[in-house]
Amino acid sequence: MSVQTSLESETQADPPGKREKAGSGLKQLLYALRQDPRWWCGLILLLFILIAIFAPILSPYSPIIYNPTHTAQGPSGAHLLGTDELGRDQLSRIFYGTRISLSVAAITILLGGVCGTILGVLAAYNRGWVDQVITMLVDALLAFPSLVLALALVTALGPSLINLVIALAVVRIPIYARIARGQTLQIAAQDYVTAARVSGTRTWKILARHIIPNIFSPLLVQATLSISFAILDESVLSFLGLGVQPPTPEWGAMVSEAQPFLRTDPWMMLGPALTIVIVLISLNLFGDAIRDHLDPRTSTRRLERL
Repeated sequence: MSVQTSLESETQADPPGKREKAGSGLKQLLYALRQDPRWWCGLILLLFILIAIFAPILSPYSPIIYNPTHTAQGPSGAHLLGTDELGRDQLSRIFYGTRISLSVAAITILLGGVCGTILGVLAAYNRGWVDQVITMLVDALLAFPSLVLALALVTALGPSLINLVIALAVVRIPIYARIARGQTLQIAAQDYVTAARVSGTRTWKILARHIIPNIFSPLLVQATLSISFAILDESVLSFLGLGVQPPTPEWGAMVSEAQPFLRTDPWMMLGPALTIVIVLISLNLFGDAIRDHLDPRTSTRRLERL
């Protein structure tokens, strides 16, 4: 009986084919970053996600404790982005505000996307009166501008973080419902779906195996692009005092609090305003990159170049 040496173990544990695949994946990643700079926006978004996760560790000060001896101080070594009118460190408040903005946007897109997708799939697959009722509800919601509808819902429900999430989620439902309905109508007309129906396959199996996986890509692209609008709407509503309530740090609320000091202490608004701009631009560019990557025509041309 032969004894397996350590060199043989390492060779079997990491075969050459696996190393070649890993090297090929890294090569494709570097090629994509070089050919399309929009993918670098994903690294910026990853940075903000890490900031949101590790905000208590990264923040040099508490975001809510007042410090009357350091009110309205400009940027310095102790406070890189200065302090606000109550002496709170702006950088720490931006770090914690990242948690609020990204969490609200993610939960909003998740709730709105799931509800809208379910409604759109049910409308397209069942047709008849179900399709008519869902289509009328979606058209009624689309008749109002998204921000105006969210403003009306938050005003009716009352200003709070939970009500803000509910309002923004309701606003996003019609978008996903229309996309899901249109894509489901195309997929449901395919021969393999018809064959599954004729063979007696249950409806939920057809939806889970054939419909949902094939409409996931456009929904993913829409979700990536919608996050930026969710962050913008959330910031606007917080700016108007209808979102996150003080002293909880939030980007839109920080801009609103800094507005009276724009001429004398502009750094109060500069930090949160630039953060909003950077995140929105990064999300839009990254969403465009994902859309082009999932486009079959673009993917074919990219493979031909490789």
